[in-house]
Amino acid sequence: MTNPQEQLRQLKKGVEDLISEKELLSRLEKSHKENKPLRVKLGFDPSRPDIHLGHTVVLNKLKQFQDFGHQVVFLIGDFTAQIGDPTGKNETRPALTRAEVSENAKTYAQQVFKILDESKTEIRYNSEWMDKMTPQDIVHLTSQYTVARMLERDDFKKRYAAQQSICVHEFLYPLVQGYDSVALDADVELGGTDQRFNLLVGRDLQKSYGKKQQCVMTLPLLEGLDGVKKMSKSYDNYIGVDDTPREMFGKTMKVSDELMIRYYELLTDKSVEDLQKMKSDLASGVLHPRQAKVRLAQFFITRFHGEKQAKEAEEEFNRIFVDKGVPDDMPEFECPPVDEYWVCKLLTDAGLTASNSEARRMVQSNAVEIRGEKVKDPMIKLKLKLGDEFVAKVGKKKFAKIKVK
Repeated sequence: MTNPQEQLRQLKKGVEDLISEKELLSRLEKSHKENKPLRVKLGFDPSRPDIHLGHTVVLNKLKQFQDFGHQVVFLIGDFTAQIGDPTGKNETRPALTRAEVSENAKTYAQQVFKILDESKTEIRYNSEWMDKMTPQDIVHLTSQYTVARMLERDDFKKRYAAQQSICVHEFLYPLVQGYDSVALDADVELGGTDQRFNLLVGRDLQKSYGKKQQCVMTLPLLEGLDGVKKMSKSYDNYIGVDDTPREMFGKTMKVSDELMIRYYELLTDKSVEDLQKMKSDLASGVLHPRQAKVRLAQFFITRFHGEKQAKEAEEEFNRIFVDKGVPDDMPEFECPPVDEYWVCKLLTDAGLTASNSEARRMVQSNAVEIRGEKVKDPMIKLKLKLGDEFVAKVGKKKFAKIKVK
C-alpha cells in the first residue's frame, strides 16, 4: 500500500467534507501497519436503470480507495429504493415496487464495473438484512433516533415549516441507510453532499450498536451540461455511462470552458499537479479550450468504450462539424422515423425558418444544406430512419442537429 499520508493527500482531492481527517488518517495508518484493508462503502438506490457521469464522481473516489488496496463495498439499495429517498424533495416521493427495483438493479453492477475492478469489489443488497428484520427489530431501530433530530434535516425542516406532509415511512429512509453501515461494518462511507445527513446517521447508529464509527466523505454534486442544475436524466443535461461514443463526444464538446475544468477535477484521474498545469496552460494560451474538451471527450469514451472508439468518434465529429465549418454547439431537433418528411416542414419544425413559405424561399435561393449537400428542390421529401443524425443548415449562421428517435 502507498503510505497513509500520501493516500490521504490523494483521497482528499475533490472532496467537499471529511469527518474527520484525523480519524481517517488514524485508520489508514492502522490499516497500513496491520496490512488490513479498510471497508469502504458506497450505496446507490436503483431508482432508475442507468448511471450517468454525475454518479461516477463518487464511484471514482471509491476506485481510488480500491487502487490503494482497500475493500470497497458497492451497496445496491434494493430495500431503500422501495421507501424512496426524501433527500431534496418538497413532497412525499412515490415508492417503487420490488419488481421495478429489481429491473433497474439488473444493469447497475454491469455499469459500475466499467469503473471498479469486478474481482476486487464486494456487491451487496440491503434486502439481505432488512428482509430478515422482525417488527421488533424495526421498532428497536427507530428507537435509536429522535423526531427532533430528524427535523434538523433541511428538507424535513422546510416541509414541516411549510406545513407540507411528511410521512412516517420517510423517517425510516435515513435509519435504514444508516443501519447498512452497521450491517457492513463500514470504516468509511462515501456519498454526495446531499447525503451528508444520512451518512452521519450511519455514524450514530454504529455507536448505538456498539461498533466503531465510520468516517464520512462527501463529494460535490456534478452540474449537468447546462452548468446550472445537477446532472440528471430528468433535466436531460446528462452524459450517460452507456451513451454511444458519438453521443459522448458531441455532448462533451457542448460543455462550457468553466464547467470543463470542473469535469476534469471530478471525473478524471488527473493529479492535483496535472490539473494546476492544465489551468496554467489554458490561461497562457498554450492549450486551447477546444483541445482540452477533445481530450476530455477522449478520456470518457476510452474509459467506457475503448481507445479505438474514442479515435473514431473524434474523426467522425471532425468530419461532420470541423471540416464543414459547422459549430460544435447548436440546437437539436428530435423527430420520429418517417418515410416522407417535407424538407420545408422539417426546417420550420427545427426552428431554422419561421414558416414553410420562408423555407421554400431559402431553398430556391440555394441557401439550404442537409447532410452537407445543397437542397435544390423545395418539394423534396426526406426519408428519416431510426438512429439517423445529421445537420441542417439555412444561410450562413443557422444550424440544427436533427436526431431521429
